[in-house]
Amino acid sequence: MTWITRALALLALLASPLAAQDAIADSPEPRTELVVLETTLGEITLALEVERAPITAANFLRYVDEKRLDGTVFYRAMRLDWGDQPNGLVQAGTQMHPDRILPPIAHEPTSVTGILHKAGTISMARYEPGTATGDFSIMISDQPGFDARPDSSDPGQHDGFAAFGHVVSGMEVVRAIFDAPTDPEKGEGWMKGQMLADPVRIVKARRAN
Repeated sequence: MTWITRALALLALLASPLAAQDAIADSPEPRTELVVLETTLGEITLALEVERAPITAANFLRYVDEKRLDGTVFYRAMRLDWGDQPNGLVQAGTQMHPDRILPPIAHEPTSVTGILHKAGTISMARYEPGTATGDFSIMISDQPGFDARPDSSDPGQHDGFAAFGHVVSGMEVVRAIFDAPTDPEKGEGWMKGQMLADPVRIVKARRAN
């Protein structure tokens, strides 16, 4: 190898970290699609991660486009009494109504999508992985316990829940739903006492213009 070749190789090594940084800086943000939920307490605008969580986001958009969420409600406020307050989530959707639900979708774990359960994140409700249909939750606070942990010794934590977007405006509406009174007699099992006494109606859900 001549001294010129060596010099060129050294320059390439020195320049590569800067080139990599420039490439990262110039890379576009993952594509999202905006959806507005018009509720009786105000509007909530969501950015759905159609690029990073394509299956889950497309499922939600189908519910929106087919007007299957119109007239559904926010029916649950899960309030956790530990950690920084407020702590918990609100839940809404089709509640397995036979005229509204679509077939279940494949599970997209956070370990694949990279979308973590932070405050304002929207995530699919489910029973077992692969059973999500038309119910969803919005995080009031960070919920790392909902993220997938494939290396956990607890098999129940391997898959986590499928996060697929976040609130871009209207968190004050989400908080108002969270703060609405619950009925201590409504709900079953560990969800008893988490159901809103007067569910908050989703008047309509539409893609933003």
